[in-house]
Amino acid sequence: MIRRITRQRKEYIFRRNLYSKEIMNFEKKKILRKKIKEGNVIPTELKSEYFHLKNSIQANDMFASDPSNMLLEDEYETAGIKNPKIIITTAHSPTQKLIEFSKELRLTFPGSIRVNRGKTKLKEIATIGRTKGFTDVIVIHEHRGIPDGLVISHLPHGPTAYFGLTDIRMRHEVRKKNLDTVSEQHPHLIFDKFNAKLGRRIKNILKFLFPVPKSDTRRIISFINAHDFIIFRHHMYKTQIQDINLTELGPRFTMRLYQLKLGTLDMHEAEIEWILMLVFNELDCASKPPINFP
Repeated sequence: MIRRITRQRKEYIFRRNLYSKEIMNFEKKKILRKKIKEGNVIPTELKSEYFHLKNSIQANDMFASDPSNMLLEDEYETAGIKNPKIIITTAHSPTQKLIEFSKELRLTFPGSIRVNRGKTKLKEIATIGRTKGFTDVIVIHEHRGIPDGLVISHLPHGPTAYFGLTDIRMRHEVRKKNLDTVSEQHPHLIFDKFNAKLGRRIKNILKFLFPVPKSDTRRIISFINAHDFIIFRHHMYKTQIQDINLTELGPRFTMRLYQLKLGTLDMHEAEIEWILMLVFNELDCASKPPINFP
């Protein structure tokens, strides 16, 4: 098992490196196409590769479309075919509030199970997840009894997204009365202002935590980007003759991405794909590409 996982990881890294090179070439071709079309001077850094890139453009090779889509297909090759299976766990020695929050997240993600961490190491959890066919591991952290961190790691090879958490309100805080059980329906998803490369990347990480919903599902989960803060909301709706009644189920919280790695949470040597350094709206601002992001 260990040898097979190691071999698969090496094959994945090899394919990822190929994709990175093709993504760089794709961006260079876009610049070259634009300069040729506008009749402008070719940038100095592209002059040495001018003839190769021009011939590649004229040949309309297989990477004429954005190759980053190929990476997505490699990481989430079973998305839409198999329902996601998620392990939800916490940091060591969780407080009661962190345990309650993990229980509410289990109700939020269909097909998830909550695991008591105990003294189990993250490497062991990731190994068990791969062996049992789980697609993701979610780890919740806290500081002084307040949940403040959420890690989403996709199995078997990544990526892993690290989020900070703020403004958490539990279900009983959102709804003071009539606290019904949470429906097991697969929810419809709403994503707002995830337009840049990083935004689309995070959108895919979040989207593939949920199975494909049926058309008559009345459950809705929303991820709203507001100045790089992702606002999470969970609702049910009922239709009447002329009205739609929207009921918030909870929990509610705000997330902010601060790191994105290409490996899983147990791979400490994994390449950092993006890290929070800039101050503008990176998830939505398509004109300003995020740092260290191809």
